[in-house]
Amino acid sequence: MNMHAARAASGLDTLKTILGIPVLAIRWDDAIALLNRLIAERRFTKVSFLNAHNANLAYTDPVFAQALDDFLILPDGIGVDLAAKLLYGAPFPDNLNGTDFVPAFLQASTKPLTVGLLGATRVNAEAASRKLAAIAVQHNFVVIHDGYFSAAEEAGIVDRIEELRPDVLLVAMGVPRQELWIARHIDARHCTLPIAVGALLDFLSGAVPRAPLWMRRLRLEWLFRLAVEPGRLWRRYMVGNPLFLWRVARQKLSRAPAGDAK
Repeated sequence: MNMHAARAASGLDTLKTILGIPVLAIRWDDAIALLNRLIAERRFTKVSFLNAHNANLAYTDPVFAQALDDFLILPDGIGVDLAAKLLYGAPFPDNLNGTDFVPAFLQASTKPLTVGLLGATRVNAEAASRKLAAIAVQHNFVVIHDGYFSAAEEAGIVDRIEELRPDVLLVAMGVPRQELWIARHIDARHCTLPIAVGALLDFLSGAVPRAPLWMRRLRLEWLFRLAVEPGRLWRRYMVGNPLFLWRVARQKLSRAPAGDAK
């Protein structure tokens, strides 16, 4: 199911296009209900999240942008909120960042599900699986493989996913590798909801610390992450965030809010 079909299935028609990427404007509880309905109806739907960093990558990578066009995209973070406010006069209804939303979705899903985990290191994936099993005891969590596999191992991993056929497949390989991998290898034979989750397994394992709750409430988690990993993240935030907002301003000035200002 692509984004437009998912929109129709949700009974909603609210999309906000950010730098050419259509993002679903939806409340937290409605998003959980939508994903549960897609699983119940076994409607194959690829799911990802758009934040300023992903939007910047898609802006300069047409292959990634084309792949995202076939995903249901949820809004993640203050950057896309600022963009929505500038372009459409209002932010997204809720911040559906995957680190908080995916565990909450699994907790709220009462029907027992099989959830596959693919990505991160084996140690972190196993620790994340235990954490999820503790907070969502109704589900069966299965670590399929870490994210550091060779091309020769790929076919076997895909076969294992098809054999397991989980309701949900959490793919944690970083952007854009995880979305491109899902687009190239995963279809309705393999699972119902493949979700690109970035660093979720690392966060759940405790290997990468989360910002304090007060910082998250102030929408400053990016600042905490920058302080923890400045060498890896300074360019993403200190260069990428202003660049994203400049590109959004160009989209606004183009007088074509539903399109891109390339």
